[in-house]
Amino acid sequence: MKKYIYSGILIIVGIIIAFPLFSLGYYTMVRTSTPQFCASCHEIEFAYNTWKTSTHVNNEQGFVADCMDCHLPAPHDTFEFFYSKTAHGIKDIFAHFTQDMTRYDHELQRQKAYFSFKNDQCQKCHRNILYMPDKRGAMLAHRSVVYARPGYEKRCVDCHRNLVHNAREYYAYKQYENSYRGLGL
Repeated sequence: MKKYIYSGILIIVGIIIAFPLFSLGYYTMVRTSTPQFCASCHEIEFAYNTWKTSTHVNNEQGFVADCMDCHLPAPHDTFEFFYSKTAHGIKDIFAHFTQDMTRYDHELQRQKAYFSFKNDQCQKCHRNILYMPDKRGAMLAHRSVVYARPGYEKRCVDCHRNLVHNAREYYAYKQYENSYRGLGL
């Protein structure tokens, strides 16, 4: 009987300790996953402002792709998501406190980000890219990405490089712009 009481006490103490730790961890992850939090560092202000003027925010569907949607793996891959989020956070904090911001190269950082993107990150949102009846060329181009032959693999950003994080003097609304043509076509 004493054994069961001891086990019960350990479980209750474990819950009392684990619940606040889990809650704090979750709260921290949610609070640090917003574009406004990303923009709180002056290194990221340019990226934040150019994101706000892009079609990833301003579109007729009303959909908004946050920083995390493009720059981190899908949350359903929990370990890789937390690892990447932590690694990005440490890198950004290190850059914030150690780099001279007058020499911060936005274009170099943009190229590094593009190099790290995987197609899965784009296809979290852009899932139905093989069925575009009014855009046959885009449909065929996407087929060569989704079903790439060995040695001919492409990444989404090879063609769709200039959609986000370009300095604009106006807000780009997708429904009012000319039809987009990827760079690879």
